[in-house]
Amino acid sequence: MTAAISIDRVSKRFPLAGSSEGVLALSDLSLGIGTGEFVAVLGPSGCGKSTLLRLVAALEQPTGGTVSVAGEPPGQVSANHALGVAFQDHALLPWLTVHDNIALPFKIAGRRADEAAITRLIDLVGLSRFTTARPRQLSGGMRQRASIARALVLEPEVLLLDEPFGALDAVTRRQMNVELQRIWSARQITTMLITHSVDEALFLADRVVVMSGRPGRILCEVAVPFARPRDPLVMRSQDFHRMVDDLTAALETQEGST
Repeated sequence: MTAAISIDRVSKRFPLAGSSEGVLALSDLSLGIGTGEFVAVLGPSGCGKSTLLRLVAALEQPTGGTVSVAGEPPGQVSANHALGVAFQDHALLPWLTVHDNIALPFKIAGRRADEAAITRLIDLVGLSRFTTARPRQLSGGMRQRASIARALVLEPEVLLLDEPFGALDAVTRRQMNVELQRIWSARQITTMLITHSVDEALFLADRVVVMSGRPGRILCEVAVPFARPRDPLVMRSQDFHRMVDDLTAALETQEGST
């Protein structure tokens, strides 16, 4: 499998007032993500999960080691608008409609808006009846669907998701997991998901990566055996619950070590 994302022996240290050494967030971390693969990253709070995603998104620079996307530095890929990113905060502009928020990346990239592509994505995320609505008129789940559509509209090589459903209630989050699987299945774009939810990781990903407590390293990787497309009923199976228990135990060990 061709590596779409390559993270090679990366470390990241942040300055800290009153400290000559600062804070070591990541240490000697290596991870490869194949083209078209969906990888979920789990870890205790403060382990550097979001920092790892921000390195891939070119929002931070590593202190040591290298990060590449499709063989290029992340900054170059970002400049080419080939990275799609969605965060827990949907960051939709409140004065723009759903259509105009999703079209915004074309304007930022200096391109003419592809109305057919915008319409297809609005349909894909189930917002065809809300194209003229503004964010305040949408539910939390609908806002996140619009955010994901915006991240996909320029057909990026890689989709980066940082706790996109973390602010949603449990029922809506479960529904959004099903929606995200449907959206991803239509594109099968290389995806890296940062999440605290073991159930979410196992339902969505091809592979789950567990990080250690700070400084973050890769503790273990687990291939997810469930065939696609995944019916939500898979989450009731004994195999699913066994994997949830195993990963939760690994995370609880790390929480105790931070």
